[in-house]
Amino acid sequence: MDARGEMTVAMTEDVQVAAKPRRRTYTAEYKRRILKEADACTTPGAIRALLRREGLYSSHLVVWRRARGRGELAALTPKKRGRKPTPVDPRDRKIAELERQLAHMTGRTERAEALVEAQKTWRRCSGGRGRTRRHDRRGRGAPRSGRHRAVV
Repeated sequence: MDARGEMTVAMTEDVQVAAKPRRRTYTAEYKRRILKEADACTTPGAIRALLRREGLYSSHLVVWRRARGRGELAALTPKKRGRKPTPVDPRDRKIAELERQLAHMTGRTERAEALVEAQKTWRRCSGGRGRTRRHDRRGRGAPRSGRHRAVV
């Protein structure tokens, strides 16, 4: 008894709440069975009793009956929620591959142009010093007379 004279009942049951509630899904067979039972109900309050027993709402019956009336058997199966995946077009895949190749080749071209610029700058800065040519067009160390030619 507490201070007011009322009896208190100790809770011996351990009540646990699910960490994350899950949306219920119903199979097509279950929906058909419930619709068949609901259609068979003739006495007042029988449908309410069926819904209470199964833990359903009347809106479930409305939606399922409309789907059955349209002849959509697929509508009676649980649908996957969220965005529908878009099929990948092979042309889109090819475009993406070509864009990657273009980016790769553009990078190579830019590096090659920078290298050529660096070589030009180095030549200008060195002022022509460095290697001197001691040979003519016939090859390195070839005699100047036309009688002896180097075998290549």
